[in-house]
Amino acid sequence: MRRLPRDMSLTSAATLATLDKTGPRRITDLAVAEGVTQPAMTVLVRVMEESGLVERTTDPSDKRVTLVCLTEAGASYVRTRRQAGVDAYARLIDELTGDEVKTLEAALPALLRLAELESPTRDEPER
Repeated sequence: MRRLPRDMSLTSAATLATLDKTGPRRITDLAVAEGVTQPAMTVLVRVMEESGLVERTTDPSDKRVTLVCLTEAGASYVRTRRQAGVDAYARLIDELTGDEVKTLEAALPALLRLAELESPTRDEPER
């Protein structure tokens, strides 16, 4: 993925991916999740909002709270970047020997479990 050309910062792309995985979030929650300050995330959200990738909405359960959520353009961006990563890995895997592919296949359950442990669910707050 790091070899692919980027049209936005890694923090912006990671924020979009977080919103895609977890659903709408408060700016303060996004700042914590991405390891940046709240003012920096506010600026980042404003830029992504101006680009049409995210929008701010009112939390239905608490009208005082503003949530950041993906727009269709933001979700499409995440899907496109994710597919680009899949395609890049597929090209690399095509260069492996049969034994190396079998080794990767054997490791998949453990790798999936690691990803599961690392990623919060939509219902679970980030730690």
